[in-house]
Amino acid sequence: MRRFAFALSLCVLAFLRPPGSAAAADASVQEAEFGQMPNNTPVKVFTLTNAKGMRVKVMTLGATLIEILAPDRHGAMTNVILGASNFDAYRKGFNAAASVIGRVANRIAKARFTLDGVDYKLVANSGSNHIHGGRAGFSSKVWQAKAKPVREHSAAVELTYLSPDGEEGYPGALSVTVTYTLTDENELRIDYEATTDKATPVNLTNHAYFNLAGHGDALNHDLWLAAGHYTLADDQLIPTGEVASVRGTPLDFTMPTRLGARIAKLQPKLKGYDHNFILNHGGRTLALSARLTEPTSGRVMEMRTTEPGMQLYTANHLNHAAVCLETQHYPDAVNHPEFPTTILRPDQRLHSTTMFTFRTQ
Repeated sequence: MRRFAFALSLCVLAFLRPPGSAAAADASVQEAEFGQMPNNTPVKVFTLTNAKGMRVKVMTLGATLIEILAPDRHGAMTNVILGASNFDAYRKGFNAAASVIGRVANRIAKARFTLDGVDYKLVANSGSNHIHGGRAGFSSKVWQAKAKPVREHSAAVELTYLSPDGEEGYPGALSVTVTYTLTDENELRIDYEATTDKATPVNLTNHAYFNLAGHGDALNHDLWLAAGHYTLADDQLIPTGEVASVRGTPLDFTMPTRLGARIAKLQPKLKGYDHNFILNHGGRTLALSARLTEPTSGRVMEMRTTEPGMQLYTANHLNHAAVCLETQHYPDAVNHPEFPTTILRPDQRLHSTTMFTFRTQ
């Protein structure tokens, strides 16, 4: 039965390839079962492979990246994100999963907001605050998925989720689509789309934990950010509404700087970086916003995004085993009208793109 299912999968993939595509034998998508949820809902994994041998695996639980195999300067492949060794670890809540975060990534103060004159109370799951969509956010949902037709020089998978009205306290039924595309240029593109039947806040991201060495801590990585300012926050990491320059602070990555070089100068309570940076381009275009370099392996990752902000998090709960570059709108934006808005209305369509390009030096 397993052999029959595998053969059927290959037939489906062959059908998805456009006739005469020169790159059809190179770029590919494979689909397989990965596990089952306690209610017997199956969880699948899609494997995207490009012509250069780079490989990306996406799991339908949480629309989660479970592997990004990228080459070092000698061509050796390593998984450059943290991942669990088996499905059960993810099912039980692996605390470094590269999942899609929503309905609203990051924090909402006091787990409440007012929209169009109506007060909404969300699930409080970080003290009195709301974080990353609540106790049962998008990262805990099994998404529907399908392989996209293999195009010349790229392979992709599309995942969808319908968040019902009232889920975790949010208004409106929200339809979300996330597409992962791997190109032959070693680019991993993430496209987010959403529509709603009622005004609601939306702020989607992927919480990947990157370690370009594949082992050890991430503090020897060099980071450059196209960000001259950041949002000030209180001791609960809730923005105060003020914006400050990074100049003369440990948050200045306007020149390439080792992640661990000034980490000791941060507030001891933080144990590392957990800050929202305001990207210079303001979210107006798909612009180069960050460059992460691991000197030993020679791996370089460049990040481009259409989002106006990025949360830099050095996996402080994991002794800095990785670094997160969470492209986003600003935390608690729904309670700060001076911030770029996160409100999506029924006559609008959200479209956001973040792209990670891997190369070596």
